[in-house]
Amino acid sequence: MTSSEPRGPAAPTGGSAAPTGGSAAATGGSAAAATDGPPAPRRHADGAPAPFAHVLPASMRAVVVDEFGALPSLRDAPVPACLADGVVVRVEATGVCRSDWHGWQGHDDGITLPHVPGHELAGTVAAVGADVSTWTVGDRVTVPFVCACGTCEACRAGEHQVCERQTQPGFTHDGSFAEYVALDHADVNLVRLPQGLSPVTAAALGCRFATAYRAVTVHGRPRPGDWVAVHGCGGVGLSAVMVAVAAGARVVALDTSAAARAAAAACGADVVLDPAEGTTTGGVVDPAAVAARVVATTGGGAHVSLDALGSPATAVASVLGLRRRGRHVQVGLLLATAAHPPLPMDRVVAWELEIIGSHGMAAHEYPAMLARIASGELRPDRLVGRTIGLPDAPAALAAMSRPAAAAGMTVIVP
Repeated sequence: MTSSEPRGPAAPTGGSAAPTGGSAAATGGSAAAATDGPPAPRRHADGAPAPFAHVLPASMRAVVVDEFGALPSLRDAPVPACLADGVVVRVEATGVCRSDWHGWQGHDDGITLPHVPGHELAGTVAAVGADVSTWTVGDRVTVPFVCACGTCEACRAGEHQVCERQTQPGFTHDGSFAEYVALDHADVNLVRLPQGLSPVTAAALGCRFATAYRAVTVHGRPRPGDWVAVHGCGGVGLSAVMVAVAAGARVVALDTSAAARAAAAACGADVVLDPAEGTTTGGVVDPAAVAARVVATTGGGAHVSLDALGSPATAVASVLGLRRRGRHVQVGLLLATAAHPPLPMDRVVAWELEIIGSHGMAAHEYPAMLARIASGELRPDRLVGRTIGLPDAPAALAAMSRPAAAAGMTVIVP
């Protein structure tokens, strides 16, 4: 999802790109230890032998980008091959995320055309590689957007979300705007879906909701009663509002869309602000003026502030809206011409502010989040605005070039 990530060599497929990774099966936190000889036969919970694969079709329907910025097309494409350490998943739901829009616009230099977008997904395992020990055909799964190798220095430290040899469906290889998607290092990266969690809700967990969850709970770390500012109330911003409210924080949410502000209030935000109101000169929003409104609203500045949109203006406003020793968490992507915004480092030094990047969440960290979802404490299902079919996906991607007409996430059901 970021243009600076290293890319692995292309893996053989039935005609389209597929995930790559190390040649050995991963043996990270959720993987079984490697053994000599063939893997033990897989078995379902009832003890019956489990197949390595259903008979996969030769082709599938997929949304294909042939030219950056041009409307993608829906057409037949080869079903991706299953790697020895990976799986092929029958996609049951996949989110339309602003990161997909960045990829479609050509902001990620790792994407090779033609290309299938999509990185937020949930579905059922349809084929399993010979080196995979944990998963069987028929398992219901999701996956973080960062698929880790499990063996590099970062992975050995448990920091899979910054894996040195990561792959990302929809960026380094064909993604989930399709009926099937291939995923590598399955024993490291797949997450089993609990009973009762629908694919539509689960599709948001691999990127927006999980990213916001870790950004708030690990990096932001608000205490009950702290003020948290959330700049941008799209899918990741609304997720951050929900998680911060669950932590007992007071939340001020900012978005130019009235629908997004209403959605933030419905998620529990104490205050919602239009950042363009009273802060615009000549059609340009002044980040310092936006920050001043946050400072006034919070009685001295936010303890934690997140840029959930990803623009130089929101990043600067987020930093300037902090109180002394506050924490800014950069969640929204800053790519292309916005990649190097001038941040107020004089304020950062003088007030001992923290600036932290947040890049997804590793599969081994999902159980705590899933437990809070299962208990009803967190309700990502409420963040889904609409579902669409694959034929509507190209238009939904293109619509992200304009201000959002409605709040909430759009999820494709192939």
